[in-house]
Amino acid sequence: MFNRRHLLQSTASGFGWLAFSALAHEQAARAAEKNPLAPKATHFPARAKRVIFLCMEGAPSHVDTFDHKPKLQTDTDKPYTKGRFSGAKLLGSQWAFKPRGKSGLPISDLFPELAKHADDLCLLNGMHTDLPNHAQAFLQMHCGIFQFPRPSLGAWSLYGLGTENANLPGFITLSPPSNNGGSANYGSSFLPAIYQGTKIGMNRFGGNGDAQVSNLKNPSRGPGTQRVQLDFLQSLNKNALDGGGDQAGIEGMIESYELAFRMQAELPKLLDTSKETRATQDLYGLTGPTAGFGRQCLLARKFVEAGVRFVEITSGGWDHHQNLSDALPARCTSIDKPIAGLLADLKQREMLKDTLVLWGGEFGRTPTAQNGNGRDHNAKGFSMWMAGGGVKGGLRHGSTDEYGFEAVSGKVHIHDWHATILHLLGLDHEKLTYNYAGREMKITDVKTGAVVKDIFA
Repeated sequence: MFNRRHLLQSTASGFGWLAFSALAHEQAARAAEKNPLAPKATHFPARAKRVIFLCMEGAPSHVDTFDHKPKLQTDTDKPYTKGRFSGAKLLGSQWAFKPRGKSGLPISDLFPELAKHADDLCLLNGMHTDLPNHAQAFLQMHCGIFQFPRPSLGAWSLYGLGTENANLPGFITLSPPSNNGGSANYGSSFLPAIYQGTKIGMNRFGGNGDAQVSNLKNPSRGPGTQRVQLDFLQSLNKNALDGGGDQAGIEGMIESYELAFRMQAELPKLLDTSKETRATQDLYGLTGPTAGFGRQCLLARKFVEAGVRFVEITSGGWDHHQNLSDALPARCTSIDKPIAGLLADLKQREMLKDTLVLWGGEFGRTPTAQNGNGRDHNAKGFSMWMAGGGVKGGLRHGSTDEYGFEAVSGKVHIHDWHATILHLLGLDHEKLTYNYAGREMKITDVKTGAVVKDIFA
């Protein structure tokens, strides 16, 4: 421990403030080693400091939302003649696309509010992934691969960056799904447990439910008594650690207990949206069919503003094999105003420029009809978008074929998507590794993701 005696000795030996500076730097490094959530230096200058991922579970139809296909409209009801969908009838979109903003991005009438922010959006129309099955594709979107347990994107981001607020989780997931991989989608796998996402339960399908965090309050003990109890418990954990037990497991437990104790003071204030102004409530649509997702978007803004590094929001119900005419507009309406409000709020707070907002699902849908008024799974071509965080707004990157079945230009695989997100955060996906099972693991696995630099502002 550095003290006055060390300083006097250093000064006497001729080192003076150089020694003081060196010792201070060494102490800071040691403190960072002891605190796995301490802010860390990036590999290169970051464009984004934080991420909000708007996750659409079930796979939205790209040809009805962000991938305009005039040829598909023209050939509606004609039989498709290629691949496993040969013989199925083509189904044009029931909703018109219009050029939006100064950039003229084609966006469907399903998103009238979001369309007002077209010049902030970077459409990735050449997305593709490996399998058209929900469980595997959803897990790959989050963890890079689906065959084995792996850390999630949020966990990797927190591991690489640390947090900006030691009193809050660095990674929060709102309304995560219980299926399609469940907790693995926000887990830390072989990374230390402190990097896993903190689950906050809400209604993924709309509704007006409050945010739920289990055991956030202790009904029988105040902070002082809890601190005494926790100190005793931590002394037992440290004895177990010194005795050579499960190092990672015990260390994760110690860190998680301390974080949980600190969270009790700060997290409840952030979860309370009752004191928000009428203007803010209207901006996010906190009444009616937009209330559920609107509240989540508002919480996401509050979390990142308070220093949370990665926030994920899940909206369920996007698996439209039938009843597309009614079900898709209902889902789009539930998120349209809240997302527009989120982008507007981040912008007016001058946070959009260094907050990376992501939108998308695990894959897309077919341009052919299923059950007359639905669409099947399609992993060969689909759309996602990014906004803020150093990406070009008003840009349409990549494309699918004339019907929207397969990505043909500007192709972006999920590995490329991960590599690009990490790059925007100042992290090299090839260097962000963790030694496990005898090799250096990374989110892009053995396949090398390519950073999509063409979309950078």
